[in-house]
This record gives sequence, structure tokens and C-alpha cells, in this order.
Amino acid sequence: MTGTKRVLFVGGTGTISAACVHRAVAAGHDVTVVNRGTARRALPAGAHSAVADIRAPGSVREALRGQRFDVVADFLSYTPADVASALDLFEDGLEQYLFISTASAYEKPPRRLPVSESTLLRNPFSPYAQNKIACEDALLEAFRSRGLPVTVVRPSHTYDGQLAPTLGRWTDIARMRAGKPVIVPGDGTNPWTITHASDFAVAFTALLGNPAAIGEAFTVTGDHAPTWNRIYGWLAEAAGVPDAPLVHVASDTIVAFEPSFGPTLLGDKSHPGLFDASKIRALAPEFRTTIGFDQGAREIVAHFDATPELQIPDPQLDALFDRIAAHAAVS
Repeated sequence: MTGTKRVLFVGGTGTISAACVHRAVAAGHDVTVVNRGTARRALPAGAHSAVADIRAPGSVREALRGQRFDVVADFLSYTPADVASALDLFEDGLEQYLFISTASAYEKPPRRLPVSESTLLRNPFSPYAQNKIACEDALLEAFRSRGLPVTVVRPSHTYDGQLAPTLGRWTDIARMRAGKPVIVPGDGTNPWTITHASDFAVAFTALLGNPAAIGEAFTVTGDHAPTWNRIYGWLAEAAGVPDAPLVHVASDTIVAFEPSFGPTLLGDKSHPGLFDASKIRALAPEFRTTIGFDQGAREIVAHFDATPELQIPDPQLDALFDRIAAHAAVS
């Protein structure tokens, strides 16, 4: 399992996967992407596209008829049933199945920092993380019982220029520019590892076709861990409003106003996000943080400023943040 590989990306145009496709093509791999063909991120020259719905296996078989792949990188399986369907499609003759899990699967709240691959998987707050854990359990059993050549990848918060990392995303930036209070979970001092997708892709590509990665799980994060105050502050500076009003509100209070924020806040962002990524760096020594969020914030704002049709605040979020800010003002 060395040299150029035929790699199939299931997904391939999302926040993380698009950067990985670009990097894999640049590394000389023969890359095919299978998805529904509806995403905004374009494929690089040299990548092959197969349009099919991974949830409709027949359409995938038809789109990929007669093709075989050495490596399958699965960004779109979220439940054990999804994994079982993907393996039914691709396992025969496969040299490596890369499953994209999540660092949210690690124990919450963490008892020890930094979090590493030896940290137990347990997140009672997030159904998404719980499903990913169940997928990992099924894949580990397949590795043990029949030698499935699986590699598990656990990203933490990864972003690109099209995705703001804050609670309200573009709505937060719009509120900053309108002079409206922006809600920051907690007191804003929580450190949070945030990784640009192009940096993540360096580590990910080092795993493709790597025999040392089989049967292993890897935490893939950079070493850039600013506080939430700094993250919001860099966005405000990039948006041209460095004095944007930030209102700190306890995560529990935010969730009381909007329970759907529970998994992402109580199950992730309200806890320190610090990771030991030495295991992946042993296989990808060139992997490091090259884009800090001071630069990333400017990239995000520039993308939205150049794309007016995306500058649409979410009216429900906007109203919610107004209510939370009013509550905080009288508390």
C-alpha cells in the first residue's frame, strides 16, 4: 500500500473533504468523488466526478460500474446502518477504508487534558457523537473479526473560508456590523482548537494508503487553540468592527432558550478543546498549523463580502440572540 492509489471520496465537496480532495489530487492519487453533485465547492482539475446518492446504493453501483478503488474515504456515514451500506458497496478488494468520525466522541466533560486517542469515547449530550461512536464500535468489530482494513479519523473543529465557526455563523457577522450584541457562550476564556481545512488535509493525505494507519484511530487537529473571545474578536476585526459588542452568556442559559444548541454547546464547545495530536504527526511530520484564525477570519469575511447572495442573516437566530441579550442585560 504505497505510491499512487485509486481513491474514492464519498462526499468530497464539504468543508473538510473538499480540501482533502485537492490535496490528494496534488499528491498524485487518482481521485474519484461520488456525491449528489449539489455542493458549492468545486472539484479540482484531475478529479473525477460520479453523481449518485450514497443513500441509494443502486445509483452508486450504476455510477461506478466497472470501477474499483484501493482506498475509500467515507465522509458521509453517520450511523452504523450507513457504514454497513458503504461496506456492502466497497469492501470487496479494498485496501483501506477511512472512516471520518469526530473528536466530539471523546468523553465530555474531559477529565484529563489534552485529549488523546487513549481518552474514552463517551458523549452523553450529542446524538451525533453517539452515532459516530456506534459506527466506530462496528468497524472495530469488523477489523477484529474479518480484518477490515479500517482507519478512523477524528477531526475536531475544522473550517474553511465558507464556514464561520461561531454559534450564529454569518448571522453573528451581520450582527457585529449592525452594532447588535453578539452572544458568546460562557465567559469567552475557554481554549478551543480550531483547524483550517487545508492544514487538516495535509495530515489526512498522509494516511491514504499508509499501512501504519490500518486498525488505528487518529485525532487530527492543529495546535492553534485561541479562546472564544479571541475567535469572535478576530471575526469582528475582519468585519471592520473591532469594538463589536460581545455579550457573554452561560451555555446552560443559551440552551434553556434554544435546546437544539445543547449538543454543540454542552457536548462540545463549552469544554476546553485541547488535543494531543502526536500520533498523527508521527505519520505526517509536515502537518502543522499554517493558517491561524486571525487569517482564517479574514478569509471568511472576504468570501461572504464577495458573495452577496450568501449575506442573509437567519431571522430566527437573529431574534433568538436579541432575546438572550435582553435577558443577559437584566440578569
